[in-house]
Parts: sequence; structure tokens; C-alpha cells
Amino acid sequence: MEARIRARVNLALTFFALLFFVAGSSPPRQFVISNAERRIDLSSHIINVHLTLKVENAGTRSASEVVLALTPTEVDHLAMVDASAIKGKRKKTTSVRLEVKPTELPDAPPIDTKYFTIYLANPLNSGESTTLEVLYVFTHFLEPFPAEIAQSESQLVFYHDTALILSPYHIKQQTTFIKTPSTKVESFIRMEPTNRVGTEIKYGPYEDRPPYSISPIHVHFENNSPFAVVEELVQEIEISHWGNIQVTEHYKLIHAGARHKGVFSRVDYQSRQSSNGASSFRYLLARLPPRVHSVYYRDEIGNISSSHLRTDSLKSELQIEPRYPLFGGCATRGVNRPFPRGSLPCGASS
Repeated sequence: MEARIRARVNLALTFFALLFFVAGSSPPRQFVISNAERRIDLSSHIINVHLTLKVENAGTRSASEVVLALTPTEVDHLAMVDASAIKGKRKKTTSVRLEVKPTELPDAPPIDTKYFTIYLANPLNSGESTTLEVLYVFTHFLEPFPAEIAQSESQLVFYHDTALILSPYHIKQQTTFIKTPSTKVESFIRMEPTNRVGTEIKYGPYEDRPPYSISPIHVHFENNSPFAVVEELVQEIEISHWGNIQVTEHYKLIHAGARHKGVFSRVDYQSRQSSNGASSFRYLLARLPPRVHSVYYRDEIGNISSSHLRTDSLKSELQIEPRYPLFGGCATRGVNRPFPRGSLPCGASS
């Protein structure tokens, strides 16, 4: 197992070394990042990265475009990127959402780095600074290792990244925080200064890092959150002449975590739920519009009566329980059919 881990780390080092060796190419120098703080949340199979940047215009002219850099792997797993500018101080701060678009840098290093441009609401004059908050959401990024586990085993996953924030700008000071679901961390790579307290690993602060600086790291940790993935979704909507709406949703749902090996024991599963089948999921919560009625959930065998519906004037929640608990590599097909009451929204037509 140790040899396999070394092989994975060597592959990551090779990739990031390519980024490092071409760092002498000409990056955009209009801006300087005076401070960068990155918070990576690994508590589920969906990764949220919050990046706070204090950007200074070190050039002689005003500028209104800030460039973000991502590795090809990050772009392949990127589900969403969002950016906003922070105005004011302390409790009186407000955020202004900004436009973000993929872009290309003609003078960038000749590597397969991907770029996004943040368009500021107002140009930043020479010597001025602004604070930006960026949110990245990544899916299918965590790698189960080992790839197969027994019913009684916990799920371990790998997370690969760099301790230094990949950026086309000079970063004066930066810190990265990685939050894990629990304190059960098998291993992680250190880059001094590195500190671990509870469920948080802190990398940095690091000072005066040139553009495209990187330092590859990995974290091997326990993550028993259900890796629920909808592979297929078909939604059918029927609108009657009286404005009633009938919605039928067909799902193919899989568990994308470590594959289950061995024989399933329902006795062990029910008697020791806290430690047996920890990474499986017993139910999912579907949030539906308010005032739904006549809701049912069925799979390929038939109706499943163990699902529960809670509804009020603001929302409806359907707790969907598959016929069998889903382990890694397992799939189920189901039909969820809510019937919202009421008529079409004002201005809508059939």
C-alpha cells in the first residue's frame, strides 16, 4: 500500500514540477496579491473552496480584470465558480457579485493551465486595492483509497492539491486551511510552517511567492459521507387546463464512493449502525415546493412506503429511503412524483 501511495505522490510531483519549471515566463503584472486566504472544506464528497484575495493595482494604469488560474484537473472537476467584491469594513460590509468568464492569456506560460477572468464593477486605479471573495465548487475530486472496502470498514479518500495558491500574480502573503470531516487523518504532506489542530490543517503563512509557485500536497483521510450521484435525471411536467401541475422525476442514483466487497449482512448493518456500513446511505432528503400532495416514490420493483413527507406553507421535504442501503458501486432507479397544488405563476403559460 505504501508503494502505491508513493507512486501517486510521484505522479502529482511530476505534474506540479512542470508548472514550476515554466514559472519564469511572463505573467500579467498589473496586479499584486497582498494577502490570500484559502479555506478548503472536505467534509463531504462535494468540495467547497473559499478564496479571499486582497488585490492591489501595482501598475501605472487603471485595470478592471483580475485573472484566476486553475490546474487542468481542477477545471475538469469544476462545478461552479463565483466571485464577489467586498465593500465596507467589519459589520458594515456588503458584497457585490461579479461576472466570471473563462479566458486565455496570450503571454502566459506555455502549459495547460486554465484561466478565468473576474470583471470588476469599477476599474481599480493605480495604487488602489480591493478585496475579492471567490467560491469554487468541485465534484468527483476525491479518490477513494482503497478502492474497495468491506461492510465493516470506513471509507478513506485522497485529496491532492498544492499548499501554495496557483496564481499568475505575485502573492505577498498566503495561508491555506483544509478542513476534514473528522480527526481521522491517515497521512498528509507537510510544508513548513504546517500546523494541525483537530479537524483543520493549516499551511502557512507563506510570504513573497512569485507567480505560478506551487508545492504539491496530499491528504489521506476518513470520509464516510454518502457519495450520492445522480447519473440520469428525466423530469416530466404536465400542466392541466385548470393550472394544476403534475411532475414526475426519474432518477438513476449511484454511490460513487469506494466499492463494496464481500457479502452484505443486514443483521450487522442494523445492530451496529454507527460502525457498520458507515459510508452507505440509508436515505436522501428531497426539497420540494410547498403545498405538494399525492407524493409517492417507487423503484423498479414497486412502491416504497417507507419514505416520509413533511410539508408546510413554506416548503415540503421528502425523505427518500431506497429499498436497500446503497454502498459504493451500487445503483438504484426510482420515480419521485410530487403533485403541487395551485395554478401557474403570474405571467406563465402552457
